[in-house]
Amino acid sequence: MSNRHLARTLVMQSLYQWDFNGQPKADKLKEIISYDRAEFAPNFDDSGYVKETIEAIIKNLAAIDAIIVQYAPEWPLAAMTCMDRNILRLGTYELKLSQIVPSKVAINEAIELAKSFGGEASGKFVNGVLGAIYKDVVAKGEMKEVDINPPKKEEESLDTDLEAEKVEEK
Repeated sequence: MSNRHLARTLVMQSLYQWDFNGQPKADKLKEIISYDRAEFAPNFDDSGYVKETIEAIIKNLAAIDAIIVQYAPEWPLAAMTCMDRNILRLGTYELKLSQIVPSKVAINEAIELAKSFGGEASGKFVNGVLGAIYKDVVAKGEMKEVDINPPKKEEESLDTDLEAEKVEEK
């Protein structure tokens, strides 16, 4: 498992717990993150990715949720499973708001999380919602710089390491 994939798993687990427990205040969220890190990835150095990503998602939660609702109109947020909802929050954040994560990596990672942690149809559901968002981003010409001008091989982020691992596995 790549470092960034593990970090995303921690983000998803922490968001899930936070949401499942009624979205408690920030101090409780810090406890959740610390617990998940100690329980699932002790001694893991994510260079601040988990904390920064969760903080950005929480800060932009209303906008992220509005995007999800727009592209999954037949599935109100409250009707989605807690797991699917929080995987979509992470995927939507990385797809629309993060300027460092390539869009296709954001979608692929969210699908992998959904397949691993969600229900039987979660992977297809997440793929459908994020795919629709991405299609609209492309149609509106709102591509991120990282998608337009991908980094050169030696400058690539940890995200592209995951793509290389997937190719090697096949």
